[in-house]
Amino acid sequence: MALNSVKETGVLIVGAGPTGLALGIDLARRGVPALVVERSDRLFPGSRGKGLQPRSLEVLDDLGVVGSLLASGGPYPQGRVWQDGRPVHEWEMFERVPATPAAPYGATWMVPQWRTQEILYARLRELGGSVRFGAGLTALTQDADGVTAELADGTTVRSAYLVAADGGRSAVRRAVGIAMHGETVDPAPMLVADVRLTALDREHTHVWRGPDDTGAVAFPMGGTERDFQFVATYPAGAERPDTSPDGVRKTVERRTHLSADDVLEVMWSSDFRPRAALAERFREGRVLLAGDAAHIHSPAGGQGLNTGIQDAYNLGWKLGQVLRHGAAAGLLDSYEQERLPVAADVLGMSTHLHRSTISRGRPMNQRGAEVHQLGLGYRDGPLTAETREGLAEDTLRAGDRAPDAPLTGERRLFDVLRGPHFMVLAVGAEPPAALPGFALAHRAGPGSAVHRTYGEGLFVIRPDGYVGLASRAPERVTAWLARFAG
Repeated sequence: MALNSVKETGVLIVGAGPTGLALGIDLARRGVPALVVERSDRLFPGSRGKGLQPRSLEVLDDLGVVGSLLASGGPYPQGRVWQDGRPVHEWEMFERVPATPAAPYGATWMVPQWRTQEILYARLRELGGSVRFGAGLTALTQDADGVTAELADGTTVRSAYLVAADGGRSAVRRAVGIAMHGETVDPAPMLVADVRLTALDREHTHVWRGPDDTGAVAFPMGGTERDFQFVATYPAGAERPDTSPDGVRKTVERRTHLSADDVLEVMWSSDFRPRAALAERFREGRVLLAGDAAHIHSPAGGQGLNTGIQDAYNLGWKLGQVLRHGAAAGLLDSYEQERLPVAADVLGMSTHLHRSTISRGRPMNQRGAEVHQLGLGYRDGPLTAETREGLAEDTLRAGDRAPDAPLTGERRLFDVLRGPHFMVLAVGAEPPAALPGFALAHRAGPGSAVHRTYGEGLFVIRPDGYVGLASRAPERVTAWLARFAG
């Protein structure tokens, strides 16, 4: 192939799902050249992943899309159980945790995956990025200086790094020989379909229980007038569900009190057997795995899409520091060191939730602390430095998520954290006189809301919203930040 037919970029992102799009946005706002490629000719059209957890909403706030997502969805409605065509029971499917000054997004927010992707794609284009559709990966090689990828549309791309965000059947993961180990969470198949209905109210999630571990659920999709996600479960050993429009209509009629004619349209459908799997490692040379390419979750608890978005958020700033600010490439090793343990913990939680609820036909009643991901952090991570001594047990520490707090007027701390920079938060203390160009400083006085939330000291907030360093010594701040520059 002629040399002028090779496209060069800083980062090649394979896969235009939520993970790939979020990473593309983060790199675009950092000025890092990146190309997102997608094997399909369009964005994913279904709503398989529909719950955005509060921590993900904080991430999406920083990426500039949370307003559109909040306007396009709503909280999960109460569950309503039907029997013989009559409602017989109602319950809260997700614990309704109120928003607080420290955690401004209290509820799991339901947005169809197709809509989330539309919003992320629009933001990527607004920042000057794009997606090359119909360009799945066909081959790749890498050397000490970069990765060469061959795409299905005949394009050759040369990049410094390649990120696999191409799903559970990742072609990139297979190409670099990273094994994925896991288990079948539930041997029973499930049918998932996006359907248009008028015969159900939209104030409830509708549940029908059947014999032999069969049942069905219809979730009213936020931001739509008549669309529902319809899920039907089957006993172990059952044949694959019929995913044709006629098959979906017949399943609705058999499993609910509705008729096939009540299904006005079937927009998308799929069948799958829930499984949990984790890649052996998240990096092979200059190739990194993110999202479902690195970890596959049961749908219980709405963790998969959210964990992928936060993979992208963790990786984006590190790629930015290496490619724009001259940080040592070894910084990228911390991506796996931080994210693989988190993915393993979340996989265990979502598998437990599935087996204790969906596979046993029990009502889904998921506690906020379990699924909201606000408590996940990196206290034992390789970048974390806590140098203070004599701390009380409940003190915010390095490695924890950086909470929000009100400032003067209507401003809040997240407003000053928003952006691709590091923030030195000086609470009752003076920051260093000189900071590198990728870091800013914000002062908060004793008695302020920030002081009540953080305590006194110097806190370096990483670009992904975690406390990287907590100290009382300005020289430690300068030394800690120096590792992220050339």
